[in-house]
Amino acid sequence: MRQPALTTTVSYQALQSHAAEARDWQMRQLFAADPQRFPALTVDAAGLFLDYSKNRLDGRTVELLVDLARERGVEAQRDAMFAGDKINLTEHRSVLHTALRMPRGKALVVDGQDVNADVHAVLDRVKAFTDKVRNGTWLGYSGKPITDIVNIGIGGSDLGPKMAVLALRSYAHPRLKMHFVSNVDGHDMDAVLAQVNHETTLFIVASKTFTTAETMLNAQTARRWFLCEGREEDLARHFVAVSTNKEAVSKFGIDLDNMFPFWDWVGGRYSVWSAIGLSVALAVGFGYFQTMLEGAHAMDEHFRTAPLAQNMPVLLALIGFWNRQFLGATSLSIAPYHQDLNRFPAYLQQLDMESNGKRVTKGGQPVDTPTCPIVWGECGTNAQHAYFQLLHQGTDVVPIDFIAALRATHDLAGHHDALLANCFAQSEAFMKGKSADEVRAELQAQGLTDAKIDELVPHKTFPGNRPSNTILMDQLTPATLGALIALYEHKTFVQGVIWDIASFDQWGVELGKVLAKKIQAELEGDVDPGAHDSSTNGLIVMAKGAKVP
Repeated sequence: MRQPALTTTVSYQALQSHAAEARDWQMRQLFAADPQRFPALTVDAAGLFLDYSKNRLDGRTVELLVDLARERGVEAQRDAMFAGDKINLTEHRSVLHTALRMPRGKALVVDGQDVNADVHAVLDRVKAFTDKVRNGTWLGYSGKPITDIVNIGIGGSDLGPKMAVLALRSYAHPRLKMHFVSNVDGHDMDAVLAQVNHETTLFIVASKTFTTAETMLNAQTARRWFLCEGREEDLARHFVAVSTNKEAVSKFGIDLDNMFPFWDWVGGRYSVWSAIGLSVALAVGFGYFQTMLEGAHAMDEHFRTAPLAQNMPVLLALIGFWNRQFLGATSLSIAPYHQDLNRFPAYLQQLDMESNGKRVTKGGQPVDTPTCPIVWGECGTNAQHAYFQLLHQGTDVVPIDFIAALRATHDLAGHHDALLANCFAQSEAFMKGKSADEVRAELQAQGLTDAKIDELVPHKTFPGNRPSNTILMDQLTPATLGALIALYEHKTFVQGVIWDIASFDQWGVELGKVLAKKIQAELEGDVDPGAHDSSTNGLIVMAKGAKVP
């Protein structure tokens, strides 16, 4: 059933009226007026704690946002997703990444197929294979154990596994070094091949169809590199596939026993839980990979069962919608105060922007509100010395998600307290700011002249009142990482439901791919470009002229 336009709904109009009242609220005053603001505007689930009290909202705002979620059918759409209904309408597919982390034996039948049994059959194969590689019984063609693993994929077949492997660095196998190649730019592959040895390297080619242009170009390059030393019959010891295309995998030279399948209801950016996570299981061991799945499942259960007003993914989504729609926030900054999460902002860029970067509703009508913000970020404290200047004193209001672990996985004295002090101080500074009167008093205490004070006050004043969330975990572990990823997956889903957009397709990536094939043929052949605009034609001519004879 087609949803009514968002702005015509009763709950949206109530929020609009409320927003007019809230526009001039100052968070300093909200905290001063309510000593219970922190406990009232926090929630914990699946090993994570969310503090959303440093947002320009109050309890009434949350009530109205929850009304909107209910009116837009978040609960019904959530239940449909978990049941395996085909909520990916444009591709007529189920959306079942949650099934990838369900416990063994939990019944879920979709189109007559026992999804749970299928998932665990593949996980059993992943376990058997990763155990062999990790314990040294899987040998390369010369009889040596594997020392380097190269994951070749792109998009979700790269961002998720790479992010997770880096995040779980402290759990990694000491013998195995992980590498990731995604960019069609040969410099990416060249840099990795320079570090590895033919005899001890295992390549994972991750492509559902085994036809993804960038991935297959990189895979063929790796194959040619390997055959400079190894033989055709040795390929099976050094290449495995995560795919569903048996014919193409076999033709490549990969033993079908070493092809790990997944399903069309697994979207690329939601696929790290599937066999796409093979590199993660190899790096940390299947036991820890399973623990990551369990952490995600714990967040699934919270999302599925918790009331909307105490539901962490729902609240994170609603706060994001409030900031985007009523505070005019065009972007969202992700600031993990944990170096091992340094690829998490990049992972969320695809998850959020590829899902909800849409301009029409499921019914094909233009969306009548702004949709997905631009997602970007960097690890603290590096970010503080880069772009936080803009966030503190720039003309745009940019909400921030701070992410931190209360305990480190290292034992280096002094570092973690300094890290957390910076994290908490920044969230306080964004909320409080520094008024002109406070700046003036500070400068007077330093003995500056009135003229110098008048000169400096505008530059040292911070407006504050800038929204942020803080997400804490006790420690970054496989379980808390799984919960964290699932939290943002479900947040993305909820916002898509509110906007009534198709979150699980990505047609926007197709046009450039089609044009690239045509231009590549022109670059590689003798055909003169002429079917493009003058700029593109000119660039092609320059590129052809720059080729080394």
